[in-house]
This record gives sequence, C-alpha cells and structure tokens, in this order.
Amino acid sequence: MPAVEPKSSGRATPALAEAEAVLARVWGYSAFRSHQAEIVTSVIAGRDVLALMPTGGGKSLCYQIPALVRAGCAIVVSPLIALMQDQVGALREVGVRAAFLNSTLDWRQAADVERDLVEDRLDLLYVAPERLLTDRMLATLDSAHLALFAIDEAHCVSQWGHDFRPEYRQLAQLGERFPSVPRIALTATADAATREEIVAELRLRDPARFVASFDRPNIRYMISDGGSARERLWRFLEGEHPSDAGIVYCLSRKKVEEVAAWLTSKGRTALAYHAGLPADTRRAVQERFLREDGIVIVATIAFGMGIDKPDVRFVAHLSLPKSVEAYYQETGRAGRDGEPADAWMAYGLEDVITLNQFIAQSEASEERKRVERQKLDALIGICEMTECRRRALLAYFSERLSEPCGNCDNCLEPPETTDGTEAARKALSAVYRTGQRYGAGYVIDVLRGKDDERIARNSHDRLSVYGIGKDLSDGEWRDVFRQLVARGYLVVDITQWNTLQLTESAVPLLRGEEAFRVRRRVKLPKAEKGRRSGRGAGKGARPGILIAETDQPFWAALRALRAELAAEGNVPPYVVCHDRTLADVVHLKPQTLEHLKLVNGLGEAKIAKYGRQLLAVVARFTG
Repeated sequence: MPAVEPKSSGRATPALAEAEAVLARVWGYSAFRSHQAEIVTSVIAGRDVLALMPTGGGKSLCYQIPALVRAGCAIVVSPLIALMQDQVGALREVGVRAAFLNSTLDWRQAADVERDLVEDRLDLLYVAPERLLTDRMLATLDSAHLALFAIDEAHCVSQWGHDFRPEYRQLAQLGERFPSVPRIALTATADAATREEIVAELRLRDPARFVASFDRPNIRYMISDGGSARERLWRFLEGEHPSDAGIVYCLSRKKVEEVAAWLTSKGRTALAYHAGLPADTRRAVQERFLREDGIVIVATIAFGMGIDKPDVRFVAHLSLPKSVEAYYQETGRAGRDGEPADAWMAYGLEDVITLNQFIAQSEASEERKRVERQKLDALIGICEMTECRRRALLAYFSERLSEPCGNCDNCLEPPETTDGTEAARKALSAVYRTGQRYGAGYVIDVLRGKDDERIARNSHDRLSVYGIGKDLSDGEWRDVFRQLVARGYLVVDITQWNTLQLTESAVPLLRGEEAFRVRRRVKLPKAEKGRRSGRGAGKGARPGILIAETDQPFWAALRALRAELAAEGNVPPYVVCHDRTLADVVHLKPQTLEHLKLVNGLGEAKIAKYGRQLLAVVARFTG
C-alpha cells in the first residue's frame, strides 16, 4: 500500500491550506464543496461540530481530512459492518492507514489492530458504537493518541427517528472521558428538532453547526397512486433504466421475494434482501450489488445505511415509507455520484392502513406513536400534493426553495385536478350511513350498488347512498377515499378492522361549506413512458456524463480496465475510480503521469498504482 506523507500537528501551518493540500494529494480533488472547507477547518482547530450534509455530499471527507492533518488517530463511530469495510477499503486505495474493529475479525486480527492504534500506526479506525463503549475498548483508547471522534449517522441518537439505536445515546461519555478530543457528529437526515436532540444527547460543547442544502437536484421525484403498481414499475424500468443498477423497496419480506422473482422472470437480474435471510446470503447479495453492474436489489429497509455505491441510478418504492426522513434517506441512495437519478414511488390506501397498524401495534409510548403518526401524515401530504414536490420536501427540513424545481413529476407534467366535492360528500355520507363500521372496499361496494349478500344482510341496499356512485369505477372511488384519508377528513380505525370514521373536519365538507378537488387518475404518466431525453432537464439538475460517439470505444476500454483492476484488488469498481474520473481521462487524454494529476479524482496513490495502465489505454486510442 502506498505510503502517505507524514502528518503534522495541524497547529503550526494554516489549517485550510494544509487541508487543501491533503485533498489534492490524497484524493485528487482541486477544491472543497459546499461547507466542507469550514467544517474541516473547525475540526482541525479542535472544535466540536454538527454537520448535516445530503447523501453524496462528501460527509466522509469532513473527518477524513482532519484525521490526516491532526496528530493521532481518528476514531469513527459507524453503525454497520458493510459501511466500515467499504470506507476502509476506499481509504487504503488512496494510501491512508485505515482499519476497522468488528465481528468479522478473529481475536488475533483484532489484537493487531489494537496494537497498531496504540503504537500510532493508524490514521483512522472504524468501530461500532457497541464495541467502542466496552471497558476493553475504552481502556485501549486511554493508551492511544487520538485526533478526533467522528460520529457518523448521528441521527441514530434520536428516539423519534427511523434508525434509533440506544447505544448512540451512550456516546456522550466520550466528551467526558476525552475532553480535549474534538467530536464531529454527521448525518444526512435530521430536521431542526432532531439536530437539537443530537447536540443535547451527545453533549457536544458549543459546536460549530453546518447545515448544507438538503436539495439533491440530480434526483427526479415521481410519485403515483398504487393502481397496477408492478406494471407501472416495469414500464418505468423498461423505459428509463433498462440496464441500470437500482433499489426497489417493499414493506414486507414476502413482497420482497415476490417482486424479486417477478423481475427475474421479466429478464432483470434482481436479488432479494431482507433481515430474514441468512447473514451469509445477505452479505453475498450486497457484494454482488457493489461489484457488478445492472443489479436490482429488492429489499425491505434492512438494506440501508451501509450502501455506498455511487452509481445507483434509481430508487423505487412499491410501499410507502414511514416518514419523510425515511423517504429522503432511502431515495438519497440514488445518484450519489451527482449524475441524474430517479426516485419513483407508487402507493395506495392499503399502505396507509398497514403503516398505521404498525404504529398502533408497536410497544412504543403513546407520545412516540403520536409523533410517528404526524411524520407519516407529513409524507402522505407530499404524496397527494399537486404542487412541486421538492419544495415541500425541502420545507419539511426548514429549507426554502424560491421557485418550483422543474425536476419532479408535478413540475414536469402538472397533474390534472377535478372538482371532487360531490364524490367526496357521497363517500362521507356512505361512511356515516353504514355506521362508520366498515372499510373502504365495503363502502365502495355500497356506493356502486353491488349485488352482495353481506350488503343485503345488513339492509344497506335500502340506504339512500346505495348505488349513487355507479358513475365512478372502483379505482376512482379508492382515489377519493385515499385522498379523504390523506387530508384528514377520514381516519382508519385499525383497532376495529380498518373501519373508516369521520373526523370533525368532514362536517363543513358534508354541509357544502367547502370544495374538494381530487387528482385525476392518470393511467400511465409520461414519466413512465421512457422519455429518457427529458432526464436531468430540471432547473437545478446536473447534466449526465457525455461521451462523444467517436470516444465510445475509448470509454469502454477504460471501464474494462477498471473492472479488471477492481477484480485484482478485490474491491468494487467505484473504489478504483468513479465514472466521472474516467470521463475526465477521455476528455483530457493525458500523456504522462504528471498530466494525470489534472484528472479529477486521481490522487498520488492511485496514480502510482494505476497510472501506467491508464496511460497505456490512452496511448491505444490517441497514438
């Protein structure tokens, strides 16, 4: 492994200049992005920091560079084994002395890592919170020279969050035990309340706070009703992502396996992933996804924080997530490389009912259940809205977008709405007159005048609402009921077999004092028709990688070399280099090792390791 130049204390030289030198020398980047420079210099100066940056925004560099500038070893608290291994593999590729301590190591290997830590032979050490807080590990840290603590995925500290891990709350003792060691807490998913909770629970000392934009302009958001969801998904994949890597999220393990089998029968390489599978199977699935092109993972949320693959071109949801935070984090796994990507979702009333069941049946306190319902309601509101979705998504995180984004389905093709007041009043009346004791399916059958033994037995075929809704189809009525629930006119009582009940908000609508507009059902949105030419065309969207037709063989040869190098090094291809780096090679056509320093993403270690092979490919196509 190529060596890194000796570190300085970071106190004798200007911090920013030294940080920029490390950025260029080790990672091959010419400048910091967003708040990176301010975050890095704050940590180098020894200050506690709270940093909130979007997925793919370069959070890791915010502690990795200070780790190379400050004396000692940085301890990185990381929640998942896969994430640790990916990070350490990538760091070793650029010549950084990095290691991890987790259950994949035997006692001899773990002892070697601990010895390296104490003897100052490491720049970064990744540890899970559970292991870090053991008496043995804390005693080892007492004997080590520490540069900083980095607490990744810090939102896990929040008891109201979607990834709550109680061990994270115990990390506050790090500040008490090691008061002179700065701490940086990092996350991509935290609203204002959660950010305050992170600071309080970790007991950060007067932290410098940095909140980068939550906006991921390269991601196009698309949400549609759940009718024919699988067929919609297939049309979307066939039209927009016929060979791209992506993730499809489902709510249940059974649905995961069914969808994976269905996609496989359609000719896609689709692999199932959920917590019920053996650990070896899950590990093998994740390895294939990271190392191969075009793999589709169908998963529950068990496939989560450890995903560091930059070229995921789509994230699709066949079930509604639990909150805006969960939706933002899961969709944020698409397009980490900054290239155009899609966040696609289909959902229906049954998703709302199922998630409300989960909340009601959980052992959480009533206060937590109330918060979870509010979070779910906020996401449903974004799903049902007719205006720019990105503006609403950012507003949830207290960020204002001055104008519509131009890169969500509502902006690209504004939805049609129609006056649904009469239909809404009929629906509410039918719920009321059937005694508020039935689910949507039964009430719809009454409205449409279905000849049904159960309806006759209940004498509901004699009600004034019986048959008054024959002008709408089952699907159209389900749209009406879904939107009535979403807007708070109806609630689903999951303790009474998912019965629909009126809320106080329904009274003005029933009296004719309010109007109710509904989204018109669209059989196949244009966003699902394969309009690939429109991808990334939004106001804030970045263009994709463009390679001239004449350079396609050159591009293919570079990608083939990268795959070969990755196989030899037993690392994913993106660890060798990103597509953007290969594109720079195509455009710049460097002729010497010195010229390779102009390529974005090639630091000294990678040039020393791969430079001559890259130049050999360049020579084949430019000689």
